[in-house]
Amino acid sequence: MEAKQVSPTMVPQAGSSNTSLEGSSHIILQPRPSNDPNDPLNWPRWRKYLNFILISYYTLMVFSLIDIATVTWAPVNAELGFSYAILNDAFAAGNGALCIGGFLLVPFALKFGRRPVYIFSTAVQCGMSIWYARMRTVAELMLINLLSCTVGALAEVMVQMTVADMFYFHERGLVNSIYYWFMITGATLSPLPGGFITSSQGWRWVWWWLAILLGAGLVVFIFCYEETMFTRPTTETEQVSSQPESKEAVNNNDPEALNVAPQLGEVIIDYSIPQKSYWQKLALWSNSPMPLSQLFKHTYQPFLVIFTIPAVFFMSLQYGVLISCIVLPVTSLSSYMTLPPYEFNPTQIGLMGLPPFIGASLGTLIGGFLSDYVSLYLAKRNGGVFEPEMRLWISVAFAPFVPAGVFIFGIGLNNGANWLVPAFGLGIICFGVLPTSSAALTYLTDAYTDIIADSIMGVTFVRNAILTMFIFVLQPWTDSVGLTWVYVTFGIITTVILGGNIVFIYFGKKFRIKTAARYAGFSDRKPEQTDE
Repeated sequence: MEAKQVSPTMVPQAGSSNTSLEGSSHIILQPRPSNDPNDPLNWPRWRKYLNFILISYYTLMVFSLIDIATVTWAPVNAELGFSYAILNDAFAAGNGALCIGGFLLVPFALKFGRRPVYIFSTAVQCGMSIWYARMRTVAELMLINLLSCTVGALAEVMVQMTVADMFYFHERGLVNSIYYWFMITGATLSPLPGGFITSSQGWRWVWWWLAILLGAGLVVFIFCYEETMFTRPTTETEQVSSQPESKEAVNNNDPEALNVAPQLGEVIIDYSIPQKSYWQKLALWSNSPMPLSQLFKHTYQPFLVIFTIPAVFFMSLQYGVLISCIVLPVTSLSSYMTLPPYEFNPTQIGLMGLPPFIGASLGTLIGGFLSDYVSLYLAKRNGGVFEPEMRLWISVAFAPFVPAGVFIFGIGLNNGANWLVPAFGLGIICFGVLPTSSAALTYLTDAYTDIIADSIMGVTFVRNAILTMFIFVLQPWTDSVGLTWVYVTFGIITTVILGGNIVFIYFGKKFRIKTAARYAGFSDRKPEQTDE
């Protein structure tokens, strides 16, 4: 069959990539790298993983700052007289601020690069930790939570942008699982050292230690983190060999056709292109071709993406419910396990972060490797064509653990069961949440690479809106029907939403085909008709 000419300008990366064609051990690389040695896709692994370790540390610190506060509630209540209702409302307000942070700051990351925004966010978080350590009033508590969470929203949105900058499709499953492990570790394990610090040095030292760790991270970011924003050329034309047994004719309406990748396994780098010097790599900001007038577009486009692309809307709901499955039990622990029959002190409350940490770690070890392995295996069975929906089989495998853990935790805590019962429930929840959430994020990154910033901003908004709603209603809801029915109802809601993965496994590609033109419009890369 005659080879077709496919212009990279028609490739909006709307869906699938192609891998391991006709039993070859080679992988067709997506996104297609340039021949520029400065392209982050062409960086050696140590440079990629150095950057990735730094953003993972940033994620760990951000979620520690957000979630470590719960372990200090008892001494804060005793010293400053803040009621548990006020502390809970401040926590909920912070989660509400997570909804809007991306809309305010990510447009600047798209225009001026990731590096200055990461540095700005880390510096602000360090300042907020110092302020928290010196806090005296409720107004300060609210402002600290609002400001720290506004800039902390970048730990979700910009990390996915950075992963898309540096890693190919077939590498993202494991990378996202590791990222999500750092996020869950910050959210669930930070109360462990926080509890010991509160008991031995006082609650204010929790925030002084966070300020020290964030300050150290800021210094390392300034001198080691490289900019990953890179504008790839879109003028060259490549030859693509047709695969009659696995390829459909190239047309404007099929995301698979719009994503034909001409690059087989090996990257040819043109070393005549000057490589950036150390100081050029660490420039405080870069400048993308995006005009300043486009900055405003990214403050409202995420809402259009959410409500016009089915996959983004569904993953937003799923992600919001999954995060709520972690945060709500942790919030209940801080309120109920200080009471009889448990009467836990701050150190013991902190130790309850170990079960979710263990569950998340096991989920990372198993789910992270399985995600890429299963995707490559299914791609080989599919004639070498990788579909993003292949990622979702991992979600189907791990999803049942989440509602099961929710039921165990809620019923056990309500009935005053041995502390091992709610602890086991927490571990089971995180074992299921991590691979399922990672698969959702990787699916969006694979399927909608060119609008990943807008997609993740939309996901983050919906996620935190759901979480904020549940946190605000948790206490009155519990007072009305009891812990058992709160968590049984929540587990049923979780089961129904996670079941939607099966729908997208079988119909997700059809949804992508129907919305391909809309996707191309959002990404400002219009598909062109190819010659037969």
